[in-house]
Amino acid sequence: MSKDQKITTDIKVPNKDLETLKIHFPHCFDKDGNFQIEKFKNNLTEKEINFSTESYGLDWLGKSYARLLASDPANTLLKADETHNALPENANSENLLIKGDNLEVLKHLANAYYEQVKMVYIDPPYNTGSDGFVYNDDRKYTVKELQNLIGIDAEKAKRILDFTKQKSNSHSAWLTFMYPRLYIAKQLLKEDGVIFISIGENEVAQLKVLMDEEIFGEENFISIVPRIAKKTSDKGTYFKPTKDYLIVFAKSINYLDGFGIPKTDDFNKYTEKDEKGFYKKNGASLYQPSLDSRPNQRYWIECPDGSFVIPPGNNYPEVIADASYIKPKSNDDKVWRWSWQTYLENKDKLIFTKASSKSPLINEKLEQSKWNIYDKVYWDDLADKTNLPEDIIYDYKNSQATKHLLSLGIDFSFSKPKELIEYLMKIVNVKKDEIIMDFFAGSGTTGEAVMDINLNGNGKRKFILVQLPEVITEKNNKSMYDFVKNELKISEPTIFDITKERLIRASTKIKKDNKNYEGDLGFKIFETTPIWEDYNFEEEQFDSSQTLFDAGKLTEDDIKALLTTWKTYDGIALTQDLESVDLSGYTAYYGNGRLYLMNKGFTTDSLKALLEKIDTDKHFEPKSIIAFGYHLESKSLREISENVKTYNNKKKSDIDFITRY
Repeated sequence: MSKDQKITTDIKVPNKDLETLKIHFPHCFDKDGNFQIEKFKNNLTEKEINFSTESYGLDWLGKSYARLLASDPANTLLKADETHNALPENANSENLLIKGDNLEVLKHLANAYYEQVKMVYIDPPYNTGSDGFVYNDDRKYTVKELQNLIGIDAEKAKRILDFTKQKSNSHSAWLTFMYPRLYIAKQLLKEDGVIFISIGENEVAQLKVLMDEEIFGEENFISIVPRIAKKTSDKGTYFKPTKDYLIVFAKSINYLDGFGIPKTDDFNKYTEKDEKGFYKKNGASLYQPSLDSRPNQRYWIECPDGSFVIPPGNNYPEVIADASYIKPKSNDDKVWRWSWQTYLENKDKLIFTKASSKSPLINEKLEQSKWNIYDKVYWDDLADKTNLPEDIIYDYKNSQATKHLLSLGIDFSFSKPKELIEYLMKIVNVKKDEIIMDFFAGSGTTGEAVMDINLNGNGKRKFILVQLPEVITEKNNKSMYDFVKNELKISEPTIFDITKERLIRASTKIKKDNKNYEGDLGFKIFETTPIWEDYNFEEEQFDSSQTLFDAGKLTEDDIKALLTTWKTYDGIALTQDLESVDLSGYTAYYGNGRLYLMNKGFTTDSLKALLEKIDTDKHFEPKSIIAFGYHLESKSLREISENVKTYNNKKKSDIDFITRY
């Protein structure tokens, strides 16, 4: 099948809910794919759903605009930092640091990382109402455009545009800022994923209702956890401020697994190992002198020296090795903890140790045995491996973070301690190969926490960090400004520069202190870059005779950015490199069943080489061939399309040919 796609300017977050409705209620969509809500309501009886005109919820100026931002196409491309990514420590890394507006980045990641993230931790701006959060949206809409897009009147559209462009710090502006980011973050979480949001008291109430009613659903709420952040002599309005909060939600509470503090102290007691796993000796002997007699728990057990033992009592039959239990004569007959059947099924779990004064009786002279008998307790057999965490966090204060960063030679204010993030990762049972995301990365605390927890547990957890290149001025933070400008030699200091440097220094320290450690301590860097200004489409169908865009001005770096953006849109991880494929001197790029034709110079010989490779290389099985329409001649596009169609018919295969702009 051949088709054209105008993807570059139409990268959106996939709406999986809408796709589900299309599958189950296709008749509720019109021919243009628009959902007809009234028709949908008519399909449901009143007993199923009551569409009341009154309901509990959260409304604010800009709510419809926030929803638009969540579904609006990205207006950037993704570009790799090739110099950094080529360094030996970074070349094969699966960790990511991305520079740019986190809303743009989240939209780019929505396909490749859909339901891939185990845990999201963010520490967004708190909106203190003074010098903290300010919202300044760079998206360009006129009043009329906004009216048409979200169906509001002119006055409301103007008010929304006013606070998005005039650095508002109102509750409405903050909610409008947070909604689309949290909406997309939910799409990235795995079914058993959890999000933690650090927040101050000014917005904790609004954020809770936003999460309950608009994004995650009240049924997936876990807790609001106060954290003692600092001891302070600062003067508050009525109380001295010492705390902030963590709002905790599950993606789906029904899939939440292993939530709690791992019993690591207990695990450290499981020091022995056999083919079934780690175990320890049960603290209680198999012999239970205080247990009442039970008719199937009294029998002889054979010991390593060939003797047989039995708990004290009155009934000692001469036959000791019959495959049966011994019926007690009175309550004076003591028993084992296990039934006869359990014993037969678990003989291999028995541990024999030197006898104590409470040992069972040996069969020959009914004297004390040389042996006491215990059983193995396996870690993997424990039903509950966690303790519930307390609903207040006392142990991880901001001063820890400040001291640690100073030990790395970095002066950075307001960072959270990495131990807090490690604690949260343990609570949600982040497994050894799962992804942790932080799209308000700040100094990079989450990245270092992932490195640390991998080091201590020999894991392969991966981080995705996103940080805006927020400018640091000498006026607003002189020490950070001086550090970046003078020590890092960066002329225009930003927070991103500190994020990057902190990860490098933390990695270097771990390597220095753990010379034999071979875990992933690198990270790849990408950044958002604007789509070319005149890269647009005014025609319903592209005609190569028209000059809509001058592709001749595109550089090699531009094409690389386009390829990176497209492959991520197509579900290929940013950290996965595409394979270069030589087609008779023409270089194509291949990965995950997709072949990209991005460069100029594709010829008939290139096509022959492509078809031959499909026929002969069993490791080369493209399901789709994607060509950059501006760089391939019309003749080449037709040849590829016709030959792919012929090949599909001949081989009974199904290769899509897509011309993309």
